[in-house]
Amino acid sequence: MILVLNAGSSSLKIEVFDEDLTSVVAGSVTNLGTRGELKLGETASKVDTRDHAHALELMLAALAEAGFPLSSFAAAAHRIVHGGAVMTAPARLRPPVIATIESVIPLAPLHNPNNLAGVYALQEMAPELPQYCSFGTAFHATNPQVATRYAIPQTHHDAGIRRYGFHGLSYANMVADFGDALPEHLLAFHLGNGASLCAIKDGKSIATSMGYSPLSGLTMGTRSGDIDGAAVLRMSKSLGEDETDRMLNKTSGLQALAGENNMKTLLEREDDAAKFAVEHFCYWAARHAGSAVVAMGGIDAVAFTGGIGENAAPVRDRIMELLSFFGSLPVHVIRADEEKQIARDAFALIAEGR
Repeated sequence: MILVLNAGSSSLKIEVFDEDLTSVVAGSVTNLGTRGELKLGETASKVDTRDHAHALELMLAALAEAGFPLSSFAAAAHRIVHGGAVMTAPARLRPPVIATIESVIPLAPLHNPNNLAGVYALQEMAPELPQYCSFGTAFHATNPQVATRYAIPQTHHDAGIRRYGFHGLSYANMVADFGDALPEHLLAFHLGNGASLCAIKDGKSIATSMGYSPLSGLTMGTRSGDIDGAAVLRMSKSLGEDETDRMLNKTSGLQALAGENNMKTLLEREDDAAKFAVEHFCYWAARHAGSAVVAMGGIDAVAFTGGIGENAAPVRDRIMELLSFFGSLPVHVIRADEEKQIARDAFALIAEGR
């Protein structure tokens, strides 16, 4: 079995998979650093945690009590949000790989340090347990340079300012789920509080809507999506850099348009603001889709994943209505499962003897 870990800023999520990628048990510890909840399977209890290491210690104890001691795992595997331009494939977490992940922390200062906290903690507790990682950016490493390069001076490009793309584990899992039935030209939407699309041609990412950060592209729950850089500069002069960053990431998107970032609630509301927010979300998803179709030279099918993509049929229907000029297209709904993809990657590396 493999233990998959996803360490966030205030939570630690785990899931155990057996060799045929069946989920055995899942759990989480919430509100790290204060009073939170430890949940494993159907059991939940209140806990006080100091940090990621303490949360992991409590989770491993709960796993052992449930019949899953550390000795039962062949390896652990982690989600790492950003691999930069270097880490473009899953890898075993040896010192050079860890050092590379540390070197790209400036590209994901809110995510990579938390992801690494889980790695460090497990290293201390089980130094002999092999650890692997999968990157949220890696699936998009197949994008051609014309799709990733911003038209900015070389010095800034060399400093790492380029398009990377995100939600890669979700898209990789989608491709794997299709198997031999994968369409040649697939327009894929990952729609949740964070939202993106990906042009997938012959199983590879050709273009994606997110760029240097997860802020760009589609209208999202609390993120603005695409916005003119000059507008950002103007707001930054007025609000300051930190407050502008917070606003664009935390209080924009659906939240700004309708005072609510829960799509289910918005769809239930009858007021004009809610209707406009939903239409804005769908319009910009469809509008970005047009560029994705150009990037991959055609479209054979559309697939939706993510909390909104899977559960909000009116949103899917409206996006497909806006894309109806492409003709009648097969529409697929795929369950988002990044943890399953992380386990798949780790088992593949183990099979290769890495």
